[in-house]
Amino acid sequence: MRMFKPLLLACLLLLSTASHAIADDAAPASFSFTGSGYGHGVGLSQIGGRAKALAGETSTSILSYYFPGSSIGISDETQTMRINIGHLLTSAKLRTDSIGGSVNVYEGYLTETQTAQPIMVHAPRQIFQLQLSGASIALTSRVGKVVTPVSTAKSFTFRWSGTRNLDGPPSLIAFTSGTSTVKYRHGQIQAKVVKDKILGNRIEVTNTLRLKDEYLYGVSEVPSSWPAAMLDAQVIASRTYALTRGAKVRAACDCNLYGSITDQTYAGFSKENEPIYGALWKAAVDRTAGQVITFNGALMTTYFTSSTGGVTETVENAWGTPTPNSLSVPDASSADITLNPRYATWSAKVDQKVLAAAFLLPNVVELEILNRNATGTVSQIQATSNSGKTSVLRGEIFRSRAKIPSAWFNLV
Repeated sequence: MRMFKPLLLACLLLLSTASHAIADDAAPASFSFTGSGYGHGVGLSQIGGRAKALAGETSTSILSYYFPGSSIGISDETQTMRINIGHLLTSAKLRTDSIGGSVNVYEGYLTETQTAQPIMVHAPRQIFQLQLSGASIALTSRVGKVVTPVSTAKSFTFRWSGTRNLDGPPSLIAFTSGTSTVKYRHGQIQAKVVKDKILGNRIEVTNTLRLKDEYLYGVSEVPSSWPAAMLDAQVIASRTYALTRGAKVRAACDCNLYGSITDQTYAGFSKENEPIYGALWKAAVDRTAGQVITFNGALMTTYFTSSTGGVTETVENAWGTPTPNSLSVPDASSADITLNPRYATWSAKVDQKVLAAAFLLPNVVELEILNRNATGTVSQIQATSNSGKTSVLRGEIFRSRAKIPSAWFNLV
């Protein structure tokens, strides 16, 4: 009997291992979710604020509701800010089609008031191509099929004529990255090589602007057709956000703020030039000049979200850091399908590859919601791979990585 004991133990071990491991082909192709709300859910609910404005509330009452204990103050807003409009690029294009417009190109990184001799002045329909070349940018000019080398340097500055000619026809510059082209009217554009920790050298492109009007004119967080009180509330929240989150230049993007949802969406000239409604947004910027949100006499870090699951989220629940000025309040309008037709309820399907990457696992065969926050959002979610290995994520991190609308979700 003793001689068969090792064989018996080996068989039992194999059976035990098999009971915890799942065949590779058992990993589902996707997982399905249902939920409500869109975004991180912290701070000002834009759907909720619109509903309050439609009900006759003022911008002050909207902001005091979603930021309990806050006040409206006045702050200087004459600063210039670098807004990132092209992140981690290897190539990009610039051109102007404005009649009578031209672009001055400078080698190096110039401040807005700094003067220098341009290395080139280009006319309409001439395209500048930025191409990463080692630790530098190779700049070429193209007219039709003719390409001419201009210069190679670590950074370039672009200024275009009529930038601040606000009374006449606008002179615009178009910036193309990938398949996206956005037109800009204000400030100057700079391109610089920055070293990313993972990808190595990349090109960062920024638009340097006055906060007071040029930047805020292009912030595109809510439709300009919304009620004036909500436009005012959004401008005040956006101005406050820019002053707090954009106080320092970030090395990773060579910017004070990203022009994307990483911070707040900056759409350039298209926002202020929107037919009929663009003027309403600009009027809200001018009407609320200098107004900011304060808490205990200091500028408050303001967050805003498209909608919630019926109650706003706290900073601590979303990102793990408790703050005294982040409180949860009811937000019934977000759960009203007439006011929030797209995201009062939603369903989503996430591919296996996306989930595996989110949890840093080879695959995901099982998901389990471990617990929820008092606001109803998922606090922690666990994934299990076919080998039995598990990984746990915060609900907000999972939402972001899995690209589902919100952390108010259920597993199907």
